[in-house]
Amino acid sequence: MKLKNIILSTLAAVTLASCSEQMDYKEYSIYDAAYMQKKFERAGGFLSTIYADLDSDFGNYSGAMLSSATDESVYSHDGNAIESFYNGAWSPTNANSSIWTTCYHGIAYCNLFLDEFNGLTFDDYILDKNYKAEMYQYNNYQWEARWARAYFYFLLVRQYGGVPLITANMNADEASRQPRATADQVFEFIDKECEAIQDTITKDYGDLGNLAMTPANNGRANNLAVMALRARAALYHASPLFNTGNDQSRWQKAAELNKAVIDSCQKRNMKLSSDYKGLFIGNTSWSDANALGEIIFGRRMPTENRNFETYNFPVGISGAGAGGGGGNCPTYNLFSAYEDGDKRLAQTIAQNGDSWPNANTVPLETYVGGVNGLPTAYATPTGFYLKKYVTESVQIAGNGANTCKHVWVTFRLAEFYLNYAEAMLNLTGGGYETSGSLTMTAAYAINQVRQKHGGLAALPTDLSASDFKTKYENERFVELAFEGHRFFDVRRWKEADKYFTNIRGLEITKNADGTFTETPKTVQTRQWQDKMYLFPIPQSEILKSGGVLTQNPGWE
Repeated sequence: MKLKNIILSTLAAVTLASCSEQMDYKEYSIYDAAYMQKKFERAGGFLSTIYADLDSDFGNYSGAMLSSATDESVYSHDGNAIESFYNGAWSPTNANSSIWTTCYHGIAYCNLFLDEFNGLTFDDYILDKNYKAEMYQYNNYQWEARWARAYFYFLLVRQYGGVPLITANMNADEASRQPRATADQVFEFIDKECEAIQDTITKDYGDLGNLAMTPANNGRANNLAVMALRARAALYHASPLFNTGNDQSRWQKAAELNKAVIDSCQKRNMKLSSDYKGLFIGNTSWSDANALGEIIFGRRMPTENRNFETYNFPVGISGAGAGGGGGNCPTYNLFSAYEDGDKRLAQTIAQNGDSWPNANTVPLETYVGGVNGLPTAYATPTGFYLKKYVTESVQIAGNGANTCKHVWVTFRLAEFYLNYAEAMLNLTGGGYETSGSLTMTAAYAINQVRQKHGGLAALPTDLSASDFKTKYENERFVELAFEGHRFFDVRRWKEADKYFTNIRGLEITKNADGTFTETPKTVQTRQWQDKMYLFPIPQSEILKSGGVLTQNPGWE
């Protein structure tokens, strides 16, 4: 689309202004290339809009996270839109299509930047003392735009399978009439794009042509983010949903690419954080060296707020001026997946008797009849409340009400140890085997994560392939809980009927002697149909295409 007088929004979330580590939130009017040529920051402002379309999930469904459409959590407010994923209301006309809309918006801007605003010279600034450094930064924008475009296509292919593959600037009518590429073609595009740019995009934004930038700038894509995208996409392409013939070369490639991410992180002295909780607390993950040693890329949210805390703090908490919304309540399915002594449990899930959050002056009472339990409106239906990603120092109401930063962790090192383990398990048929130059076993990779973050002993050395697979899936469940993986992991494994139908909670009753009786129980029985492994194409898009777009099977 040839843009004339388009207003770019202020939804920027990353550092792009020339000489500052903070994004300059402005509106940019883009008329044409001549307008862009006037100032460097106009190009940066344009790119900021692309970054603003990257995904995050701090309650995208009116407070509900996508986790509440999985066995990770139950949203405590009945009637929320998240229920359409499992109550029969999901359809092409109720398609939960925000990713489709947002990604193609981002793709259009990437294509526009690459076709129309790439290769500018900013002649009016040639004599400026920072000209060389600013051009260095500007010339990197093209690689960031190509990474973002590949990332948007990853979000689309994991959700829809094959989608229209639009790689050039075109008007809206042309774009709407593009046919679907196959999923294989989309994965191939992602792989080739990442391969092409990973050695060209900058490695370190702290040394961007001697421009004054912070080295701990994980809000922009560097070459590690490119490698991470390529590696994750390779794992998805190898998975049963997209690899029906179990092509072993795909598992080989996935193992190699995920190992490359691990190796590259190690060369930069990046390692698994000793503070698991801090990875997900914005004030820490934004700048703390320990967190940044593990986080490869994080979507920095543009403004401080307390919305996520308000959604997810327990109902009935005292000392904060008002109770929280209850929100995305962890399930007993997740709770019971933690092994005894796993440190991650207390950093992810709030239980009966916990003193949490900071402003709450009374230990949580999640038992039936307790201050924070049923039958109070919006109290946890599962017996638990969410801690992960929730900043406990926030006070949501009253004179001391405050806000905090939030960072959505897109890529972090632990994921790639787990990705590698999955690829090796499928490649070698077991957890303890090597394959040629791939000398790290799946067990070793998993143990790095469970020992560092969970404080757990290494896995047994004699697990069968089937038992090892179960252990692996369990480890991924607890390590990556509430990070947006579960919804798609279970789908790409094609195991949703195993995991997503029987959602359990813990009913807690207080006895006369002050002890508690805890009874696991089913709190939701959810619908599942295999057509739901992929999303329906929005009916509005099919109509706009004049029938060129075809619907996913089962959604016709």
